[in-house]
Amino acid sequence: MEKGIVCVTGGNGFVASWLIKRLLEDGYYVNTTVRSHPDSKKDVSYLTNLPKATENLKIFDADLNKPETFEAAIRGCIGVFHVAHPTLSNDSVEVLTEKTVKGALGILQACVDSKTVKKVVYTSSISAIMFNGKKHTEVIGEESWSDIDFINSRMEFGAWYHISKTMTEKAILEFGEKEGLDVVTIHPTFVHGSFLGPECPKSVRNVMAMIFGDTHLYAMLARAPFVHVDDVASSHIHLFEHPNAVGRYICSKTEVPIEELYKLLSTKYPEYEIPNIDILKPEDAEKMMFPKVSSQKLLGTGFQFKYGIEEMFDDAIDCCKRNNII
Repeated sequence: MEKGIVCVTGGNGFVASWLIKRLLEDGYYVNTTVRSHPDSKKDVSYLTNLPKATENLKIFDADLNKPETFEAAIRGCIGVFHVAHPTLSNDSVEVLTEKTVKGALGILQACVDSKTVKKVVYTSSISAIMFNGKKHTEVIGEESWSDIDFINSRMEFGAWYHISKTMTEKAILEFGEKEGLDVVTIHPTFVHGSFLGPECPKSVRNVMAMIFGDTHLYAMLARAPFVHVDDVASSHIHLFEHPNAVGRYICSKTEVPIEELYKLLSTKYPEYEIPNIDILKPEDAEKMMFPKVSSQKLLGTGFQFKYGIEEMFDDAIDCCKRNNII
């Protein structure tokens, strides 16, 4: 074994699948978990067909509602990347958040019990940092936390996700400190780029609103921060391997106003009938103008971003074409 065994939870997800790809390329053995479906087995051929997967990848069934099901995948690992997060269900925000926190803490307890896990990297979200009423002219860092009351009063889109991410990360960091477990959390902004699975991930679909003609999402792009999925995967591995990495890390390459994004895409991709941004009402855009975020702490560890905004859209559009999505 070159670098040892690591576990990636939620392996069939957008970020997790890319992370598995990069870990295999970097010489790790990877255990990953997918949630089993009672009716049918998920197609994970895009994982099993990855280079080195035949010899170095093992797939386990596990469910966040049953944290004990992760124990087998974590046993013998030197590190765990907790990427899995539940999708929206009929549960209330409170119930969904409770399940997410319980699942995360169960996974961390399995890490402690394993006696072999040296570090846990948790994929949080910029959602846990930027929603707290600070002005859009401010620049905030990892010391900032989203405010649950603010989310409930102001966020019409994805409130359940923002709340569950915030509460889960707080619980994870508290557990790590209490149990002496080395925990690092990463906060990607809008994750963009190509995807490994056959379906377009929701985050990619959302930021491709202009290409797909989804004008109802324009307000979300009023001034959006972006990062390429490959950079996100690389940042996970970088912080796992960095001996002095501690606490929270924002992972965001660039922030692009909607005017610049419209100019870029309408010029570069004239074959798509992109609805004009004039339909975006100023008051709707203003509601979605949040503080700017800084990746200075991550860059300070020696990490370097590889992809800019054009490459993110080029890769995503090419991928959508290959999968007959556009």
